[in-house]
Amino acid sequence: MREIVAVDIGGTHARFALARIDDGRVIELAEAATLKTAEYASFETAWEDFGRFIGSPLPTATAIAVAALVQADIIHFTNNPWIIRPPLICEKLGVEAFSLVNDFEAVGHAVAQVEEASFQHLCGPNVALADKGTISVIGPGTGLGVAHVFRDGIHYRVQATEGGHIGFAPLDTIEDQILAHLRKSYRRVSVERVVSGPGLVDIYEALAAIEGQTIRRFEDKPLWQLGLSGEDRLAAAAVDRFCLTLGSVAGDIALAQGGSGVVIAGGLGLRINDALLQSGFAERFRAKGRFEDMMSRIPVKLITHPQPGLFGAAAAFAMEHPE
Repeated sequence: MREIVAVDIGGTHARFALARIDDGRVIELAEAATLKTAEYASFETAWEDFGRFIGSPLPTATAIAVAALVQADIIHFTNNPWIIRPPLICEKLGVEAFSLVNDFEAVGHAVAQVEEASFQHLCGPNVALADKGTISVIGPGTGLGVAHVFRDGIHYRVQATEGGHIGFAPLDTIEDQILAHLRKSYRRVSVERVVSGPGLVDIYEALAAIEGQTIRRFEDKPLWQLGLSGEDRLAAAAVDRFCLTLGSVAGDIALAQGGSGVVIAGGLGLRINDALLQSGFAERFRAKGRFEDMMSRIPVKLITHPQPGLFGAAAAFAMEHPE
C-alpha cells in the first residue's frame, strides 16, 4: 500500500487529495481540497498550502492531471497563470516519483477503475461495461474530450485522442443551418464547435436566425442556466439540440473506435443528465443506418464519480509505478 498526492489542475481551480494505491489500482481517495488558482502565485505555493491543510508531511509521490498538453518542457494553462516544468517537478515539490497526464486521459483511467456504482445508465442494455474490448469515453466541457480504454480482461490501456476535432456532420436541415452559421467564423467546423459548453451559444444563435428572432448575446454559462431551467424557450431548444448532436457524435466515436461500451464524462455531462434522458440522445446514438441494430446493443453510461480527474490521476500513477 502506498500513499500519494493526487492533483487535478484546471483553468480556475486545482483539486488536491490524498490517495492510497496498491497493485496498480486505487484503493481509496480522500476528500478533495479545491483551491482557486488565481489566489496562488504558483503550483508550488498551492502545494504547500495543501500540506498545511493536511497538517502533516505530504507523501513523496504525486499524480498530476492537467488541462493542457503534457508533451512539453513547459506546461501552460488557459485562464491560469501557473506554469509547470516537468523535469523540475521532483525538485520543486520535494517528491521522489510522479506521474503527469492530460486531464481527459485521467478520466479514462477513472472509467477503467471506478466501481460500477459510479456509472448511471443512459441507453442501450442496462448491463455492466465489458471487461474485454474498447470503451469509448466522450467528455463535453470547455472543449470535447475523447479517449478510449482497451481492456483484455486483466489489464487495460488508456489512449487519449483528438477526436473532438473530427468534422461536424449534420443530420437534418436544422443542423445544416447550424453548420452554415459556424462557417461564417471557421473554415473547418469540428464537432467540438457544437458539442461543448461554448457550442451552445452558436446553436442558440443559429436557432434564432431560423426563427427570425432578434436576441441578446449570451455567454455560455448563463445560457446553459436558462436552457436547463426552461426559463428561455429558445435556450431550452438549444439544449435539446445539443443533446441530439452529442448522441450522434457519441455514436460516431463508438463506430470509429469499435466501442463495446460508451461513457459520457465531464462536469457538463453531469449537469445535463436529466436533459439527456428526456431528449432524443438515445435515438440519435443508434441512428447509424444499417448498423442501428449493433448500436442498440452498446451500453451507454454517465460517470457520476465526484472526482474522476483526481481518481484517474491516482490510477495512472498506480499503473505507471506498480509495486
